[in-house]
Amino acid sequence: MSDPFDSAAASGACARCETPLERGDLRCAICGLGTPDQQEAEQNIAIQVLRCEGCGAAVAFDAAVGAPNCSFCNSVMRLDELIDPPEQTGGYLPFRVDRGAAQAHLKRWLGSRGFFRPKDLASRSHLESLKPLYWVAWVFDAEAEVTWTADSNLGGRRSSWAPHAGAASMVFDNLLVSASRGLSDGEVDAIADSFELGEIEGEPHASPKGSVDLDAALLESFDVQRSLARRRIVRAIEATAAARVEQNHVPGSRFRKVKASVLLEKLVTRRLSFPAWVLAYRYDGKLYRAVISGQDASAMTGTSPFSYARLFMVLGIAVVAVAAIALLATVA
Repeated sequence: MSDPFDSAAASGACARCETPLERGDLRCAICGLGTPDQQEAEQNIAIQVLRCEGCGAAVAFDAAVGAPNCSFCNSVMRLDELIDPPEQTGGYLPFRVDRGAAQAHLKRWLGSRGFFRPKDLASRSHLESLKPLYWVAWVFDAEAEVTWTADSNLGGRRSSWAPHAGAASMVFDNLLVSASRGLSDGEVDAIADSFELGEIEGEPHASPKGSVDLDAALLESFDVQRSLARRRIVRAIEATAAARVEQNHVPGSRFRKVKASVLLEKLVTRRLSFPAWVLAYRYDGKLYRAVISGQDASAMTGTSPFSYARLFMVLGIAVVAVAAIALLATVA
């Protein structure tokens, strides 16, 4: 039975290693066997996106939008055409957080930012915009043989470090690699764990569904070539493998120079659109941004003003306390 999330399952599998083939593949991503039957009209598919000239964000082109400015950084956008072949979303995760819940959570978040934020941050902040966004990412499963080398403090004898090496078979499930231009890697990391990857709505090219009116939603498009996408995925696998090696395979209590080399044996990639709310709020004349997961409002990140008045107050108290202690020591 094919993976229901694999939008490319209809393209079949490699005749040599049985790795699933994706639409537009000219050869297997694992063993390199050519797939001449895949050389079809799909190579000539072109899609149009609006590309921001400032931050590079790409969103689906809609002539009805009528606004040439980027919703992320307000720079001018231009029409771009992607060929070779385009990465396309295979499913949309539904919104579970509605507009009211997102706005209410922003207020709570502003009120819990800590001592070094303005005490009136929640009461004086004004919401400027609240937009639903479908940002895009690759989600992949893989199997790989991993060989590694590292130095550790075990077996060093007179030296502080000793070399070690090894090999291990690893399985990677539901690893997410962002393809978003609208969200930074830090913002994606803050909300990535909140999504239910087992619940996908829609088929390739289907309209997103959920509890949100998406008339004004931003729909990001994949805007990189497939070869570049796979390089990003392999780098993510190598980074994850190195972290596992550090945690589970290198002997000793201290280590350095951990390097992992990955030989892929299986790779199944899904391209998904994830829901998020992008908020802009204003405090004391300055604009700040926050991002809330569309499936779990508690998964949130953003920027907020810093209260230098409170910092100077703490420093002043510290200086007075040190002076008092010094005076008491002198008197004694």
